[in-house]
Amino acid sequence: MKRQWLGLLAILAAILMNLLDSTIVNVAAPSIRAELGGSYTGLQWIAAGYTLAMAVGLLTGGRLGDLYGRRRMLLIGVVGFVVMSVACAVAPSIGVLIVARVLQGLFGAVMIPQGFGLIRDVFPGPQMAKAFAALGPIIGLSTILGPIVAGLLVDADLFGTGWRMIFAINVPLGAFSIIAGRIVLPAGVSASRPARLDSTGIVLAGVAMFLVVFPLVQGRELGWPAWSLVMLVAAIPAVGAFVAHQLRRQRRGATTLVELSVFAKRSYTSGVVFVVVFFGAIVGLTLAVGLFLQLGLGFSPTRASLTMAGWALGAFLGSGASAAMMAKLGRRMLHIGLSIMVVGGLLMLLVLTTAGTGVGSWHLVAPLLVFGLGMGMIFVPLFDIIMGDISDREVGSASGLLEAIQQMGASLGVAVLGTIFFSIAGPSSASGLLDRAAATDAAAVVTALTVVLTAVAFGLGFLLPRKARGHAPAESTVETPELALAAA
Repeated sequence: MKRQWLGLLAILAAILMNLLDSTIVNVAAPSIRAELGGSYTGLQWIAAGYTLAMAVGLLTGGRLGDLYGRRRMLLIGVVGFVVMSVACAVAPSIGVLIVARVLQGLFGAVMIPQGFGLIRDVFPGPQMAKAFAALGPIIGLSTILGPIVAGLLVDADLFGTGWRMIFAINVPLGAFSIIAGRIVLPAGVSASRPARLDSTGIVLAGVAMFLVVFPLVQGRELGWPAWSLVMLVAAIPAVGAFVAHQLRRQRRGATTLVELSVFAKRSYTSGVVFVVVFFGAIVGLTLAVGLFLQLGLGFSPTRASLTMAGWALGAFLGSGASAAMMAKLGRRMLHIGLSIMVVGGLLMLLVLTTAGTGVGSWHLVAPLLVFGLGMGMIFVPLFDIIMGDISDREVGSASGLLEAIQQMGASLGVAVLGTIFFSIAGPSSASGLLDRAAATDAAAVVTALTVVLTAVAFGLGFLLPRKARGHAPAESTVETPELALAAA
């Protein structure tokens, strides 16, 4: 029994590394730019590069575990993630940091999908529910502590490391995961493993995603040159090439990255659009608020993270409430959560427009708490509801694709809302700060757009299945920790 729980801790350490590195960068971004220089576009790429790489990698991460064994791929992912964390911690320039973040995201995509399968391997039968029950609150608490820890680490400047410690902290976590995982986790390989990995599909999917995200992030700084528009248009045939390739493999009986039959179901296709809109809105707003607090209002990293802690606390409370009521309410839980998010967004917009440049931490506590509360209500039931009409043979492909689309939506949110924020806020002063009034206007516009996107998600919610697929641990989607990444 002790070995089982040690195995769970090894898996949890890997999950926490990914969770921390998906949340703490937003708080540290201004400090990174202050030391390394670079443009605001570079700050967007520190976040977007990680999520874009993970979106591409998640399409194949789970299948790698089937091919070569979940423990082996988990440990390879952890080792690579730690090495890239060290590379981030010692990065001499923004360019090197972005490259390291992209590679970190790829290793994270190898690491994360193995954890949930390993939990099912380590905890048989009824014990599995206990493991997932213990996992949820710990991860929920981490969404609260992540940004706070980031702010404290940056301001503490341990050993003169400043922001670099937010990446270096992964070294002890990774070391524990590697040592404990090597000792206690099972090394088996799935009996029903695919015969061959679809490497061409991986490349085509990666190209299509890159053609969308790169021009959105880079175009603003360069004045939207013609090539940026050409890349956006080229994304359409790139997606078509990926679909055609998947159809050819399906006709040959070869393993595909995506089970295309899932798109024949309107509820799933609507769910894909819902995920892009929802995660694009909340992740883009998270970045904009973090930058507004530090670059617009001049808050320290600690003060900014504590100001945003109400957001994460609301998400934690909302997740707990939805877990208790989702079986009874089903799809209605999404509409309740989205309605509360709209209220929180409107409260924040009211604060920004009335308090103006005098806005402070206490003005934002209630709006962020309310917004987070509604957001948290969506995290737990969302994937299970979207999967409500999916057949058993389609579950693996459908859930993996949703994880990848979630990360893609996050990248688009950073690209689009981040670009809008910086376009309105304008250039920084010699001190590195934005004009306070312009930054406040930019934050208000991004907040208003988030409210609109939330309303769009509300409408899309009516196209989703009324009830979740089911809540048995072996069958229920276990991406809740992934969803929690957006909470902070």
